[in-house]
Amino acid sequence: MTTVAVKPATMAQALGRALRDAMADDPTVHVMGEDVGTLGGVFRVTDGLAKEFGEDRCTDTPLAEAGILGTAVGMAMYGLRPVVEMQFDAFAYPSFEQLISHVSRMRNRTRGAMPLPLTIRVPYGGGIGGVEHHSDSSEAYYMATPGLHVVTPATVADAYGLLRAAIASDDPVVFLEPKRLYWSKDSWNPDEPPAVEPVGRAVVRRSGRSATLITYGPSLPVCLEAAEAAQAEGWDLEVVDLRSLVPFDDETVSASVRHTGRAVVVHESGSFGGPGGEIAARVTERCFHYLEAPVLRVAGFDIPYPPPMLERHHLPGVDRILDAVARLQWEAEN
Repeated sequence: MTTVAVKPATMAQALGRALRDAMADDPTVHVMGEDVGTLGGVFRVTDGLAKEFGEDRCTDTPLAEAGILGTAVGMAMYGLRPVVEMQFDAFAYPSFEQLISHVSRMRNRTRGAMPLPLTIRVPYGGGIGGVEHHSDSSEAYYMATPGLHVVTPATVADAYGLLRAAIASDDPVVFLEPKRLYWSKDSWNPDEPPAVEPVGRAVVRRSGRSATLITYGPSLPVCLEAAEAAQAEGWDLEVVDLRSLVPFDDETVSASVRHTGRAVVVHESGSFGGPGGEIAARVTERCFHYLEAPVLRVAGFDIPYPPPMLERHHLPGVDRILDAVARLQWEAEN
């Protein structure tokens, strides 16, 4: 009996493995985007796919996001499963007309007769010292567009499982990849990749009693760090990783908040008009009689993304999260 060594793998490697396995299992899966072929992508997620599957299935495109996504819409309409890479979060904005007018509406427009199995991979978020147009948190735009599923992994295993589920979906999925977690590592058995996770289910990453931190994507490690630091103050924090922003898992989130009686939503996106406002509203509607204090938000500031030297002040950190928890305690006692 041969023993397979369990090795560490990065999130970028898990995403690449998910693409490779999906392409091997289904000849209708095509990968396309800027530099995804010969270069293997800016973050090397697609490294080796063009060599293994050919340039017809892993295709370098011109620098024209509207054209890339418009082409993918036609491919999906004719029975293929395209996976589009938008090189950086803010680079995706030129494709919004295609996304809103066609991608999100096609299934509704045809009364369900024409599914649109299209996955749009978007590296997003800050924390890498990137300049303007390279560090946006654009999830609120996608969440506000009916007809789209919006998914974001925070662990190596979820990067694989959720991407496989997104590619298999007959609905269009915006798959947001946290750039600063591309190099995070976890154990990996190359012969037994992680399970394919269903889209639309959150998970409790840490159990607690004092308050619930609701988060996703790049903010998960920060929330887990804050939960550990909170123990010195006598606070036992629960951490919920949403994984899917649309569909939203009200059941898991509400069960956690009803258990703790307090909640803080943490994300990099700006606070005004950001995901935290919708999440706080949903929690309040479903858990009002269980809440001992208002639902609070810890988010990026309501400004365009700052220069690299200032991003550490802009991004939610442990101290800001603990300040919010302290305010929860004060609100409950007063």
